[in-house]
This record gives sequence, structure tokens and C-alpha cells, in this order.
Amino acid sequence: MFKPWIVLACLAAPLSALAEDPPRQPRPQTATEALLKVQASNRQASSVRQVQTDKERDQAMQRWLDSYKYPIPDFYRWTKISSSNN
Repeated sequence: MFKPWIVLACLAAPLSALAEDPPRQPRPQTATEALLKVQASNRQASSVRQVQTDKERDQAMQRWLDSYKYPIPDFYRWTKISSSNN
């Protein structure tokens, strides 16, 4: 005849597998992550509004347009690869 405590022990054994894992420690924050958080939170934003003059805006636009004058190097170009045997 089975004793009641043996039955209870057999029923309780699987419950020990459901125990919670210890809480994980947060991984250390890198300098980049810290800077991105500061930037996103706007905590250290300047109170001085930054504006461009018309001349500065034109010069920036011209630099951007001039960047398209250089040819794209061959190692950035894609070659089409066909999967057919033709």
C-alpha cells in the first residue's frame, strides 16, 4: 500500500522544475548607448537656437551636390548572377 507522503512527493517533484531563475544582471551600458540615450532624451540640448545664413546653406547644398561628381568605385557595383544554366 502506498503511503500518502510518497504520492505527494511524486506529485510535487515536477513543480521544482517550474522554479524561477535568478534575476539577470543588466549588461553594462556602453558609451555609445549612453550618448544615444542622452541625445534621445534631449536633456543636454542647447538653449541657443542654431541657424544658418543663406550663404552657409548654399555652401552646404553645393558640397552635397559636388559629392555626386565622383564616380562610384567598381567594388560597389553589383553584377547580376543568374541562377539558370543558360
